[in-house]
Amino acid sequence: MKKLWQRFEEYLDNYNIKMKLLILYVICVLLPLIVTDSVIIYTVIQSAQLSRQHNMENISGAVSYSFFNSIDNASRIGKSIYTNRYVDQFLETEYESPLDYVTSRQSFMKDTLFDSGFGLDSTLITMYSDNETIVSGGEFDKISSVSNSKWYQYLQESGRDQILCFYYDDSKSPAVSAKRKIVFVRKLNFFNSHREKLIKLEIDYSKMVRNLVEMNYDVPIYICLDGKVMLSNTGSSSIVRDFETFTRKAEVGYVEDVSLYGLDLKIYVLNPKVMALTEISSNLPVILLLIVVNVVLPLILVREINHSFTTRLRELSCVFECVEDEKLVEIKTVRGKDEIGSLMRNYNRMAVRTNDLIQTVYLDKLREQEINIAKQKAELLALHSQINPHFMFNALESIRMHSILKKEFETAEMVERLAIMERQNVEWGNDSVEICREMEFVKAYLEIQKYRFGDRLSYMLDVEPEFYEYRIPKLTVVTFVENACVHGIESKTAPGWIFVRVFREQENMCLEIEDTGGGMEESFMEELYDKMVNASIERLQDKGRVGIINACLRLKMVTNEEVRFELEGEKGMGTTVRIWIPLDYCG
Repeated sequence: MKKLWQRFEEYLDNYNIKMKLLILYVICVLLPLIVTDSVIIYTVIQSAQLSRQHNMENISGAVSYSFFNSIDNASRIGKSIYTNRYVDQFLETEYESPLDYVTSRQSFMKDTLFDSGFGLDSTLITMYSDNETIVSGGEFDKISSVSNSKWYQYLQESGRDQILCFYYDDSKSPAVSAKRKIVFVRKLNFFNSHREKLIKLEIDYSKMVRNLVEMNYDVPIYICLDGKVMLSNTGSSSIVRDFETFTRKAEVGYVEDVSLYGLDLKIYVLNPKVMALTEISSNLPVILLLIVVNVVLPLILVREINHSFTTRLRELSCVFECVEDEKLVEIKTVRGKDEIGSLMRNYNRMAVRTNDLIQTVYLDKLREQEINIAKQKAELLALHSQINPHFMFNALESIRMHSILKKEFETAEMVERLAIMERQNVEWGNDSVEICREMEFVKAYLEIQKYRFGDRLSYMLDVEPEFYEYRIPKLTVVTFVENACVHGIESKTAPGWIFVRVFREQENMCLEIEDTGGGMEESFMEELYDKMVNASIERLQDKGRVGIINACLRLKMVTNEEVRFELEGEKGMGTTVRIWIPLDYCG
């Protein structure tokens, strides 16, 4: 493989730059462009197909919902009558004469408001009973009059209490034109009875077809049962013709199965007609423009780039061939700011500096020595900066050990606390610190203050465990604790407490520093709150106490100004500071 690659490189070296650029154009531009465009076209076609498929799924879902809703309305009416005791009693009663039946029917219709209770003006409701004293007509009829009908026979064969039935009613033809029918039939057997009772809701077939057409879908839709078209938006659903066989399965793009009251229906959505040639011809100017942009223009550009390379490289070659007496000849005209132009300028610069090469080397050595000396000084300063704090820590440790030897344990403990504070104060390699370490520093500070105040000072630190490893700017909490000691405990003769709490409040970490000291005057509290909220570099330059401003400014900087402060208190009662830091800035 290595030898084959070497032979390829040797073979390539024999070509001039023009041929190399042409090969580069064909292999790295033209062929990838063809492949990429093919992939893009394929992706667009696939995306269009997926979009059409999704659209057909939505159409099928909408048709299914509309159809089911129409049938469900009839089902709800059937259920209402199914549980109506007055209807059941009316169908059960045996009437002495037709006049008695007519009188009872008028009273029933008037008392129950039967005609106005359902709101289905396009649905014909008929109730049947095997009660032979009923006079056929209107909403009531005898079962014997429909025992040979298609829908009644289908109900008996199904063994179900309720059915949905599509059928072609040619029973009265030729006297009456045959028609397509959609009926919902339900047995009225809610109440225990020895009679057979039914309700038939005949749904307006023409309205169902109109509803489907008025959905205004631009693709053919068929609702089929056992291979026959029950409903369609194509105009083939003529009410006076028998149901046709569905013959367009090859054009189906999406099928949905719907089971409804014993019927297994299929909703077919046909593929939309895509005029591919029409789309291509309408976009022909754009396609031709892409060919020009992707093929012709790059070819012209490669030719011009080749000319830019070869002309100036030829000039460089001529200059190197003219070297005499170990002196380099300068190029009189330098063109371009690319690598070849830079090479020509660097060549001129090299020619000018050839005669003083030794001097240049000497100056370079001097410069290198100066850099080494500066580096050594920086290292010495760094070592010196490390010696001072370590010397101080060693001195404090010696004092602590001396106190222990003299059994001055309280002094030794205070020196240890002071060392902790000083070490925290000088370690500024990183301005952030974990909450647990900050609390150690707060505890060390309060222990030193307790050494000073004695029983006048008590404190409690309460940190929720989830915040132990969260980081905040160093010396943030202790600054407010110091303020509580100076302005709270120190100004009060009675014993006082300092509480430091860290807890979650919604999506914030809350730092709370509370003291039961002497409190502050309202004017001083307002001034302090103003310093906290409006902390800035300019205020740090003012004279006076800047610890609070420093802490608040660093909190504002690390939280992108999203930190919130609250200061409340009362003279003689104490002061509470609350700081809310968004959890996103406590990492």
